[in-house]
Amino acid sequence: MVVIVETGNPSQPMRRPITADSALMHPTSKVIALKAAVQGTTQDHLQIFNMELKSKMKSVQMTESVVFWKWVNESTLGLVTATAVYHWSMDGTAEPVKMFDRAANLNGSQIIQYKADKDGKWLVLIGIAPGAPERPQLAKGFMQLYSVEQQRSQALEAHAAAFSRVKVPGNTEESIVIAFATKSVAGGQLNSKMHVIELGAQPGKQPFAKKQADLFFPQEFADDFPVAMQISEKYGLVYVITKLGLLFVYDLETASAVYRNRISSDPIFTCCDAPTSGGFLAINRGGQVIECTVNTQAMVPFVSTQLKNLDLAMSMARRGNLPGAESLITQKFEQLMAMGQYKEAAEMAAESPQGSLRTRETVGRFQQVQAPQGQTSPLLQYFGTLLTKGALNAFESVELARLVLAQNKKQLLDTWFRENKLEPSEELGDMVKAAGDSDMAQQIYTKCGASQKALAGMAEKGDIDALVAYSEQSGQKPDYLFLLQSMMMNNPQGAVNLAIKVANMTPPPLDYNAITDLFLQRNMIREATSFLLDVLKPDLAEHAMLQTKVLEINLVTFPNVADAILANSMFTHYDRPRIAQLCEKAGLYMRALQHYTDLSDVKRVVVNTHAMDPQALLQYFGGLSPEWALECLRELMQVNARQNLQLVVNVGKEYTEQIGAEKIIALLEEFKNNEGLYFYLGSLINTSENPDVHFKYIEAAAKTGQVKEVERVTRESSMFDPEKAKVFLMEAKLPDARPLINVCDRFGFVADLTKYLYDNSMMRYIEGYVQKVNPANAPMVVGALLDCECDESFITNLILSVRSLLPIEPLCDEVEKRNRLKLLSAFLEQLVQEGSADSHVHNALGKITIDANNNPEHFLTTNPHYDSRIVGKYCEKRDPTLACVAYKRGECDEELVDVTNRNSLFKLQSRYVVERMNPELWALVLDPENQFRRQLIDQVVSTALPESKNPEQVSITVKAFMTAELPNELIELLEKIVLQNSSFSGNPNLQNLLILTAIKADKTRVMDYINRLDAFDGPAVGEIAVGSELYEEAFAIYRKFQLNELAVKVLLENVETIERAHEFATKVDEPKVWSELAAAQLLANTVPDAIASYIRANDHSASTEVIAAARRAGCYDDMVKYLQMVRKKGVKESHVDTELAYSFAHTNQHGPLEEFISGPNAANIASVGDRCFDEGLFEAAKLLYQSVSNWGRLASTLVKLHQFQAAVDAARKANSPKTWKEVCFACVDEGEFRLAQLCGLSIIVQADELEEVSEYYQRAGKFDELLSLMEAGLGLERAHMGIYTELGILYARYKEEKLMEHLKLFANKLNIPKLIRTCEEERHWKALAYLYVSYDEHDNAANVMMQHSTTAWEHIAFKDVMVKVANNELYYKALNFYLDEHPDTLTDLLEVLKPRLDHARVVDLMRRAGQLPLIRPYLESVQPSNLVAVNDAINELCIEEEDFEGLRQSIDSFDSFDALALAHRVEKMELLEFRRIAAHLYVKNLRWRQAMDLQRKDKLYKDAMETAAQSGESDLALELLQFFTDEKKPECFAACLFTCYELIKPDVALELAWMNGMMEYVMPFVIQFVREYSNKVDNLVQEKKDRANAETTAEEEAKAQAAQANMYASLLPPALPAAPGQGIPPDQMAAYQAAQQQQQMYGGY
Repeated sequence: MVVIVETGNPSQPMRRPITADSALMHPTSKVIALKAAVQGTTQDHLQIFNMELKSKMKSVQMTESVVFWKWVNESTLGLVTATAVYHWSMDGTAEPVKMFDRAANLNGSQIIQYKADKDGKWLVLIGIAPGAPERPQLAKGFMQLYSVEQQRSQALEAHAAAFSRVKVPGNTEESIVIAFATKSVAGGQLNSKMHVIELGAQPGKQPFAKKQADLFFPQEFADDFPVAMQISEKYGLVYVITKLGLLFVYDLETASAVYRNRISSDPIFTCCDAPTSGGFLAINRGGQVIECTVNTQAMVPFVSTQLKNLDLAMSMARRGNLPGAESLITQKFEQLMAMGQYKEAAEMAAESPQGSLRTRETVGRFQQVQAPQGQTSPLLQYFGTLLTKGALNAFESVELARLVLAQNKKQLLDTWFRENKLEPSEELGDMVKAAGDSDMAQQIYTKCGASQKALAGMAEKGDIDALVAYSEQSGQKPDYLFLLQSMMMNNPQGAVNLAIKVANMTPPPLDYNAITDLFLQRNMIREATSFLLDVLKPDLAEHAMLQTKVLEINLVTFPNVADAILANSMFTHYDRPRIAQLCEKAGLYMRALQHYTDLSDVKRVVVNTHAMDPQALLQYFGGLSPEWALECLRELMQVNARQNLQLVVNVGKEYTEQIGAEKIIALLEEFKNNEGLYFYLGSLINTSENPDVHFKYIEAAAKTGQVKEVERVTRESSMFDPEKAKVFLMEAKLPDARPLINVCDRFGFVADLTKYLYDNSMMRYIEGYVQKVNPANAPMVVGALLDCECDESFITNLILSVRSLLPIEPLCDEVEKRNRLKLLSAFLEQLVQEGSADSHVHNALGKITIDANNNPEHFLTTNPHYDSRIVGKYCEKRDPTLACVAYKRGECDEELVDVTNRNSLFKLQSRYVVERMNPELWALVLDPENQFRRQLIDQVVSTALPESKNPEQVSITVKAFMTAELPNELIELLEKIVLQNSSFSGNPNLQNLLILTAIKADKTRVMDYINRLDAFDGPAVGEIAVGSELYEEAFAIYRKFQLNELAVKVLLENVETIERAHEFATKVDEPKVWSELAAAQLLANTVPDAIASYIRANDHSASTEVIAAARRAGCYDDMVKYLQMVRKKGVKESHVDTELAYSFAHTNQHGPLEEFISGPNAANIASVGDRCFDEGLFEAAKLLYQSVSNWGRLASTLVKLHQFQAAVDAARKANSPKTWKEVCFACVDEGEFRLAQLCGLSIIVQADELEEVSEYYQRAGKFDELLSLMEAGLGLERAHMGIYTELGILYARYKEEKLMEHLKLFANKLNIPKLIRTCEEERHWKALAYLYVSYDEHDNAANVMMQHSTTAWEHIAFKDVMVKVANNELYYKALNFYLDEHPDTLTDLLEVLKPRLDHARVVDLMRRAGQLPLIRPYLESVQPSNLVAVNDAINELCIEEEDFEGLRQSIDSFDSFDALALAHRVEKMELLEFRRIAAHLYVKNLRWRQAMDLQRKDKLYKDAMETAAQSGESDLALELLQFFTDEKKPECFAACLFTCYELIKPDVALELAWMNGMMEYVMPFVIQFVREYSNKVDNLVQEKKDRANAETTAEEEAKAQAAQANMYASLLPPALPAAPGQGIPPDQMAAYQAAQQQQQMYGGY
């Protein structure tokens, strides 16, 4: 759990559960860095987490442990490891960057601080180490200063350091300085110093002089030392904080001592800067967060009076802007002025703390000084100094402006004002305006708040936006009516802008109509239009009259403006019929059309096409219904078809989908307008798929003479009906036949086209069609011409004219179908002579040659271009032999086989098949389904094959027989070829084939063939013999060909006789044979024989199998010999060396083993050691682990050998938790507790291993040794929460007396929930309560204290707990507890719990306990809450104690109680004051008569008079007067008249006085009444006069308004009066109404 406390709001801490070892909060944002150790390693895993976004920003795993970390700036985290320092930026994805290596002086030190200067150019790392033996408590301090730019380090002795910047006089840039503090022992003397030195001195600049000062430690703090240093940039002070809580304050620039005091009784362990306050924050061991800063009111007086250092006091005052140095500054200023050092005096005044010298008197002093000739005046020097330091105040700005304007240098004022160097004021603005700069004056007025002058200036400039904005900002309400009237004369456009701003206000101070009338009264039509166009932008229905008005005005005066307004579609609520009529009269026919809604009006206006934009009219038709649009088009055609045709066509084109193409076409056809049809259909032709549209377009184009368009459409379109188009074009007989050619060519009417052209003697078009349009259709044209019996010469010439473009095959087909093939002879021969290789040409020539019987064999054998299949097919019925010639030439296998079978030409077929050498062909003819197979085989054996001299032909023939599975025939053939003397007798392939065939068909002949033949392939045949289980034959083959290795394999694997194999191996004595034998022996598990055979073979290839077999058989002695042989062969394989090492170990050959592992080897020593360890060969394992430095396993081995000291040393080198635990537990078991503790210290720093160690010790009953181990662990640098927690648990179980001390010292390092459970189990109630408090479980803490008060309760602690509990019931439980056990401190507890208690419940609790008087102080303190129960309790206590003053104060201050019941109770008491209180209560509850009766009874006459006056009831007052007259008390009578003056009528008072002789006592009352009455009469008379004057003034103003309204009434339309009275002030309403009446009388155009 981590708790985050924001220093600005410490009452609301944030708690977040984490599993990390430590966390580091970002200094300015809600970003946290987390660090956790990686289990089983010395590495740390770091993460940066954004708590607001709840997302991980970055993470990294360091290669070593991070011993210290800190945010060095807002984006960089500094990480310090045992060897180096890294910077890790939280921006981007960069990994930590190494900055520098740690210096040697920091080795073994505890890092306590790491800092960087503001620019990151200098870094400092600080650590502490144990002190010298003579003073061990005084830690040594070491510092490493590193320059990033120079990449160099310097090692120094220091405990604390900090960077800052100091500006040396005369330098423009600040110098970087470092301050550091150190305390050391030299020669038995303590030396404590604080140094300030400059880093990286600026070349050519004044250096900062090195400063140092002593740190004075009191005697009782002799072993104290600095732990932190902070430098206040705000005050220029150095804070040095020591471990025991001392604070030293020094001036940074001079290193002068300023202050020393102890700020904490507990040790301080960390500090940080507090820049906002100029101080620092520190945290002590007690968990307190201490903030220290400067007392700004007392600092300067303290330095000047106590330290007697006036220069330091003034320096600090100027630097920190501190009060207290006013007298010193003034005295110094006077001295400088007296000495004539005006520049220094000016700087002194400018830098005076809190501006104490920047007064009018100072300016006056400088004004009085006369400047020497040729020098700058002191006053200008003063102002110049102020300007360099900052801004001037108001009076300084005025004086400087006066001085500058007098010298005509106003541009300086402009510059200073832009730079905010001058404070604006009304006086400064007046001065600048007088100088002629109204703009700058306006800015000054605005900034200083001179509202009226600012508004006036804005109105003069016409800056309406600024005027309105400023009015809203300043709260001023200008007279807009007056401003508008005045601006209309001088700035009309400004008036329009102002009117728009006024109209846009919410609510508008003036009505739109009123503003419009103001413009129209002055005939400002354009301005009125501009205003209305702006304010009517929302287009609201309530503005319909104004919309109509603005359109009417402009249609009469400026029609173009009205047209523009309508074009922008700004308004939708005006009177459209009225505007339509005006538009028609003004000649705006297009606008009129847009507004008319009757068809007759539309048709009347639409014919004025000469005055309308065709494009706009075209768009207008888009808004009409289809029926209206068609009627309007018909109207246009009837009025002037020629003029309006283009418009009609364009409308039809644009709105075809809406109106319908059929209706538009019908309309044009109705007026027989082919031209219109042509243009309209031309727009549809590219998109329409209607055949009629395309045909009608062709028809219209043809009728209008557009032959080119007809040709284009017939060529490109595919939508028209081709038959219909063909008929139309043939009937139309166009002079150009190309359209018809297009139709017939595209849609297959070539024959019709040819006949039409031939019949019409258009032979030129026939030639053109064939030659240019589509030569591919020339065969069809030739066929049609032949059908028409055209002259052959024309056809021949036509064919020759096309030549190469003519497709030969269809031409031949067409001519051949008509038996006119000879017609093409000349053409074909000419093509051949030209080098044509077209097969169709040669096919035709071949057919002509065959039919003519003109040496066809020669043609068939020599011509390479004809198609053999076509020509052969042509020859089959004429001459099969010629067909075979053609098929053979074209390798037409199937056709040749078929024709020879049908004609019994088997000899010819067999020769062809043998010569063809085609496996597929052989498969075809040797197919069992072939009924002619036997005849073919006979011819092959008897004729074809004997005739062949080609070995390949023989080979393929044999393979074919094999493929056809004819073994008997094949053997017969092969014996004839191979065994009989022939040219193929020594052919290896045939010999192989003969043996293989015998293996397959007749195995008895195989051995004979093997003995008789010598040229066959021995290995291949032998392998096949093995596969056919002819093992003896295979062995004979391998022996014949000296293949001994294969021969022995046959004996071993097939014959399976190791004895014959051994005899054979001995006979041939070849290594490979021995290797094969060894492998078989190994497989037969005769391992020694196998190893011997491998050694004779000198073969190491099977080392893996030999090793495995030897291990299974336990033949380690034999294996040593074998492996030594293997190593002699130069084999350096790991498994060989590994097994050899193990064999040495297993056979107890430790000497050879040690010699082996000390020499070069490739053995896996670790695995051998593990095997030896597992098998109890510990001595060998020891040697092996030592050789590979496997300290962990070595330690385990040494433990087995009971060599514990050596085991500890090995464990130290291994540094593994597992190893440490093993050695530790073994030492515990053997009683070696010193060694066990050494091991345990290395284990318990790992949080995950701590519990296991503790449990082991406890199970062994070694409690004291475990406590000693844990206590020693506290001093470890890597001590963690688990150690502190476990030690607390152990104290709770075994040493209770140390528990509380441990909890108080290390409360922030404990796992409190775990300790809580332990303390509950062990019944340590005081410790349990303390833990609950530390863990913020205050409810449980309170319960423990109350339940076990004898040991756990303390009053102060209990109060602190109770204010933090969450369960309210505990408050009342605590009250009962205090009543029972500690009633004397109950009031103190109630005072603490006061804000949290239910006071009524507390009263009830104490009343039942009978202890209300005990808590009266508490009741009085909570009475301001005015609760009934509290008030009743206090009132009850006051009555019991006869405290009438307290009771009176209670009932007057608080009213929540039963007043009448209290009054009844106290009126019966003997004390007069209590009865007086009762009367007071009756008065407060309006019980006037009861109060008066009680007051008269007790003769409290003054109270009775006041009661009567307060009641407001005349009857009570008269009754009291009557009582006084009855009791003869004239003084009381007069006092009652004065007190109850408003309730007593004069006649009643006079009557009572006269009847009772008290006239002199009633006279003051009568005089007062007469005076009051006369004043009322005077006021009524004056009000009547004022009312008459007001009526006269109103009548005069109404007449003036009426006269003014007549000036522009003629401009307004009668139907559009302004809205009556809207937005007019009440005092002007009468005049406005009169003006409206006159307007109605004289209105109109």
